Amino acid sequence: MLFLAGLFALIIGAEMVLRGGARFAALMGIRPLVIGLTVVSIGTSMPELAVGITAGLEGSGSIAVGNIAGTNMVNLLFILGLSALFRPLMLHLQVIKLDLPVMILAAGLMVGLAWDGVLSAWDGVVLLAAAILYTILLFRQHESAAVEEEFEDMCGGGVEVSCQVGPLAGKKGASRARLNNALLLAAGMGISVIGAQWAVHGAVEMARSLQVSEAIIGLTVVAIGTSSPELVTTAIATVRNERDVAVGNLLGSSIYNILVILGLTCMASPGGLPVERQLLMLDIPLMAGVALACVPVFWSGKCISRLEGGLGVAAYLIYLLWLILFRA
Repeated sequence: MLFLAGLFALIIGAEMVLRGGARFAALMGIRPLVIGLTVVSIGTSMPELAVGITAGLEGSGSIAVGNIAGTNMVNLLFILGLSALFRPLMLHLQVIKLDLPVMILAAGLMVGLAWDGVLSAWDGVVLLAAAILYTILLFRQHESAAVEEEFEDMCGGGVEVSCQVGPLAGKKGASRARLNNALLLAAGMGISVIGAQWAVHGAVEMARSLQVSEAIIGLTVVAIGTSSPELVTTAIATVRNERDVAVGNLLGSSIYNILVILGLTCMASPGGLPVERQLLMLDIPLMAGVALACVPVFWSGKCISRLEGGLGVAAYLIYLLWLILFRA
């Protein structure tokens, strides 16, 4: 019950962070494109950040690391697969040329840094530096007016609010609106922190009562739970036929999960994050393998078909069943 209460608080907090942050940024005159590429991807990853830092500070590093690996597999296999099953996903060239390679490099970097069994604070610095470099490349990639216009035309789902609130900046109530949305953003962060504490404590107690490792709890219930914002945002974008938003949100979240969320978690954890041997030998390389498997899927016709989406969902369910039957 404590875990479920924490999970509910995390979802509510993430929604408040997403809405408050997007509206506040728009009222400050920040372009919708920039908001979509940063606030949406990082906002939907707020539960992972809150859980990761809380778990690291409380000595449950396996939950933090397992959550990142598990969440990325949920994103790429289950959520992206479900989206393609509902409607085949056409891919933008930028996704294939920039986001996909960076996602693979981020996964490979996580494998390499974790290979000594510990993710240290300096490893976190390396991950954050890579995140800054990726964000700079991302903004430069979208500097052209044509891309800006295309993104604003397809704006919807999680970034819809940022497209709609821009004109408010010139109204008399702009100052009050900025204050209200800043308070909404701060309240969302506070609720996320409280929810993370509840979720981590509940997850640790579940692991103890079920006599399974904390890594398994992080890979399963915590990963699936903290992926809820990505699932909702992707579902809305898919229903509205904004397929670039659906794919971009999942790839962006997967990249920022490793580079930003894990990076900050490493830096905030005294002594770094210990990496369990099974995570190191099985789950983290498997996560990197899933990222690599996206290459032939994305390049074949520049589209994710219903068949490929169904195979992704099936692969995740098989992995989940294997975790429950043979690792728990």
